[in-house]
Amino acid sequence: MSNALAIAHVTQALALLIETNLPPDIDIAVKVEPRKPPADPPTEPTITVFLYQVTPNTSQRNTDLPTRAADGTLVRRAAAPLDLHYLISAYGEEAELVGQRLIGSVVRTLHEIPVLPKDIIELAGERAHLSGSDLAGAVQRVRFTPTVMDIDETSKLWGMLHQTPYTLSVVYQAALVFIDGREVPVPGKPVERPEVRVLPFGAPGAPVPPRLPHGGEQPGVRSGAGEPEPEPVREAGTPPAKAAPAKAPAKAPEKAAAKAPARARRTAKKTAKSPAEETRNTKSGGEDAES
Repeated sequence: MSNALAIAHVTQALALLIETNLPPDIDIAVKVEPRKPPADPPTEPTITVFLYQVTPNTSQRNTDLPTRAADGTLVRRAAAPLDLHYLISAYGEEAELVGQRLIGSVVRTLHEIPVLPKDIIELAGERAHLSGSDLAGAVQRVRFTPTVMDIDETSKLWGMLHQTPYTLSVVYQAALVFIDGREVPVPGKPVERPEVRVLPFGAPGAPVPPRLPHGGEQPGVRSGAGEPEPEPVREAGTPPAKAAPAKAPAKAPEKAAAKAPARARRTAKKTAKSPAEETRNTKSGGEDAES
């Protein structure tokens, strides 16, 4: 977390980091300037560090929300997370490949030291125009990552620099830089008296017991009372009562209706008699009368 001078402080510290790590690979005097590439390319060895874009950090842009309560009271200090995009260019004698040697030194330095060191930050903060910066006390350190740009993106970037000839360059992204707001939230009141209450379900002010899905309740909880049902008390030595066997389900009415015609047919067969049987019965009855 730092104030509004953090952006300029990171730029100055990056230029200082590159300058202090040039030797022993580069044994010539090199100027490292935090500025945009010049329209007239310098003849002496020069490295320019140009901040061409500042974008919000997508992963941390909403971490400080909300910053105010419903009544407008500040509850959290606002902080803007930013990513800084740098164009680092090199100039020098083309016959001796000075520009390529300088770019090689820049890549080696930022690959070997990707995190901005604290001593470099403190040394850059000694500049008069950065005397009020508090970047050295920030918890989050700035990390440099190379950015890959194709020909089209490189052409658009250099097209923004009006009448500036192209030179060998590399692009780096610096993340993460926080810029804090100036307002400080009022600290909350301390706890005056801790109080813990334990209430059973169903007591006034107690929470309602959770319910099962589909409107059911937990086993052993009476509906509306909120208290668990007591288990039945049995005497010592008495075995637990066995559950009554379940009754067989009643016969389906369709089966009873299907059996009714069969019963009627059997009854009709018993009651119906043939004419021969009736004649034999009549004769036997007459003989009995004569005797």
